Amino acid sequence: MVDAEDPPFNTVVVRETGHGKFQQEIISGRHRLIADEPEDAGGLGSGPGPYDLLLAALGSCTSMTLRLYADHKRLPLKRVSVRLRHSRVYATDCAECETKEGMLDRIERVITLQGDLTSDDRKRLLEIADRCPVHRTLTSEIDIRTVEERA
Repeated sequence: MVDAEDPPFNTVVVRETGHGKFQQEIISGRHRLIADEPEDAGGLGSGPGPYDLLLAALGSCTSMTLRLYADHKRLPLKRVSVRLRHSRVYATDCAECETKEGMLDRIERVITLQGDLTSDDRKRLLEIADRCPVHRTLTSEIDIRTVEERA
């Protein structure tokens, strides 16, 4: 059984709270979050849903990566904002995608860069955004292994 009170480093524990049909407690070190589904999907609407959390991971990683790069290069970046949206589209509507049949997931990421940046600075920062670790994970092959731990 996973000890959710003190998960090891680099481990996230997710467990049902017992409140509502879908509400989950997320434990990452000393941090506690609630995830849930919206009311119209049978949840309590008490927290972000799974795709919202996925988008938050990508957005926060993007912003942090841009901040690290700008600070390292001493660029006059005052503030970064990232707006994301997840949707499903027909593969035939995506000319640059390898998948040609069925549906695929699309994430639209809009980055706002504030500061006295040159057009070259802005272009480079948008290139760097694609290098954030979460972006790389989401666009690479992922191997998820599932095992049961008996209580």
